[in-house]
Parts: sequence; C-alpha cells; structure tokens
Amino acid sequence: MAAAQAPQRAISRRDTFVVALGALVLAAWVALWLWERSPYGRYLNHAELGGLAHAATADAVLAQSALYVGGWLLMTIAMMLPTTLPLLDAFRRLTALRDDRHSLLALVIASYLGVWLAAGAAMHLFDFGLHEAFEHLAWLQANPWMFGAAPLLLAGAFQFSDLKHRCLERCRAPVGFVIQHWRGGSPALQSLAIGAHHGLFCVGCCWALMLLMFAVGTGSIGWMLALGAVMAIEKNLSWGRRLSAPLGVALLLWGGAIAVPQLLHPMP
Repeated sequence: MAAAQAPQRAISRRDTFVVALGALVLAAWVALWLWERSPYGRYLNHAELGGLAHAATADAVLAQSALYVGGWLLMTIAMMLPTTLPLLDAFRRLTALRDDRHSLLALVIASYLGVWLAAGAAMHLFDFGLHEAFEHLAWLQANPWMFGAAPLLLAGAFQFSDLKHRCLERCRAPVGFVIQHWRGGSPALQSLAIGAHHGLFCVGCCWALMLLMFAVGTGSIGWMLALGAVMAIEKNLSWGRRLSAPLGVALLLWGGAIAVPQLLHPMP
C-alpha cells in the first residue's frame, strides 16, 4: 500500500511545484501588464533611462533606478524563469527527501535571478551610454535607424555563433547539470552555485535576444511574450535547436531590411 502511494505523492509534489512556479510567473506577467498601463509605465521603457542623468536629486536617481530594477526583475521572472522549469524540477527531485528542500530551491531561483539582474544592469548601462552618445554625436542623430538595425543584426548573427550553441547545449541538459554541481559540501552554497552557473549559461545563450527588448521597447508585453516563448522553445523542446538557424536568418533579414535602404540612400 505504501509503495503504491509513493508515486502518487511524487506526482502530487510535482503538481504543487508546477502550480506554484506557474503562479509566480503569472503574477509577474499581470504585474507587468498593470505597470505598463499605469502612470509609471514609462519606467519599463528603456527610452526613459536617459532621465537618470538629468534627475534633480540623488533621491530621484535612486527612486528611478529602483523602478528600473523592479521592472527588469519582473521581466526576468516572466520571461526567463519558465525556461528553467526542467532544471528546477530536476533539483526538486534530487532534494525531495530533505527537510530544507524548499529553502534550497529558493536559493537556486534567487541566484539565477541575481545573475540576470547583473546582466540587466550591464545592458541598461550600455543602453544609457548609447542614449548619451546620441545626444552628443551628430552622426547618430542623422542615422537613428542604427538603434533598430544593429540589435537585430547582432542577435541574428549570434544565433550562429559557437558560444550560443555551447551555452544552449548546457541549458538543454538540466539533469546532468544539477548532478555535476551537487557534489557534497554545503547544500546552501551548492544551491546558490547551481542557480548562478545555470544563470551564466542562460545569459550566454539568450543575451542577444534579450537585448532586442531595447530595440523594440522593454515595456512591450507582446514582445516579451514572443521572445520568452522563443527562448523556452530553444531550451526545452526536443526540436528547439532547429529553431536557432531560421530565427537567426529572420533577424538578419529584418535588420538588413532596415539597414540596406539607409546605406544605399543615406539622408543628406
């Protein structure tokens, strides 16, 4: 009887885990949707980042920075956390009999999100630098199409890079990844290491696609859904790897469609 109930308990735990993770992701999407439609929706848009340089006080800078960090964290939870479901489920099964399993899983998630927060900070600083350059360089002001074409061409080319494929392969093998990094020692430190290492490979795989958000607008819920779906398919479905090349071609063609006419017929 007990043996028959064990699989049922395992299924029940997995269902609870999936529902809890799904609720967290759904809450992030709802929060982003509400935020986008609120008076503070401009803080989800990277175009407002230049306002930090001209904020009147240090408190204003801190407040605006906190809003950008909060928006990026919600985006990461909504777009990237679903792509880690296989890894989180593998870790949950590995630690299912431990009393501290919930706190260890929370550490994995926290360190994973922490890596993406750091990546987001770097992307925002880079974008901020571009906006400052735009204000001071006449060439950029005369060629604003570069801000749309360059991220598309970069993301398209990156789809064919060795770094993309190596990181994608690591993301697509969650069980082996967890076992490789769970070697004894401090469970808390190992949990943090698993989340952080997986986050690094995830950033390595997806940074160029996430950078597209700065071209189309970081506050666009539609683009968040589309790019999040693409990254989840690439990382988790059996045929996901076959999506990389067609997606790269599409992005290159899109970027080329913007750049080529401008280069052939430059503005006077």
